[in-house]
Amino acid sequence: VQLQASGGGLVQAGESLRLSCVASGSTAGINAVGWHRQAPGKQRDLVARINRDGTTDYADSPKGRFTISRDNAKNTVYLQINSLRPEDTAVYYCEADYRVVQWDGTPVVGRTWGQGTLVTVSS
Repeated sequence: VQLQASGGGLVQAGESLRLSCVASGSTAGINAVGWHRQAPGKQRDLVARINRDGTTDYADSPKGRFTISRDNAKNTVYLQINSLRPEDTAVYYCEADYRVVQWDGTPVVGRTWGQGTLVTVSS
């Protein structure tokens, strides 16, 4: 499974962005896709996750301004961020938890990350 994140950029406070994460490879084996962010000098934290059954989970903070969704036909997961704030400035990464079965029947469980997309919010 490979992931390609995009959609970041420089925006002003109060504006919105939609980040995209396109999956390729053995996408049928994906169990969940999450968006994480890492601000300068800070650890990488989960923002939101969407599960295989369509259910979603959000971190307690930030909540309310972030919406995760997916388009199965496009193998794409989105993160809509509204009312952006300077503290939202970070590199946003998508990741996928997957389980695939190799040719010999051996299951492989893993997590893969996209390359990250930078969101910069000016005040």
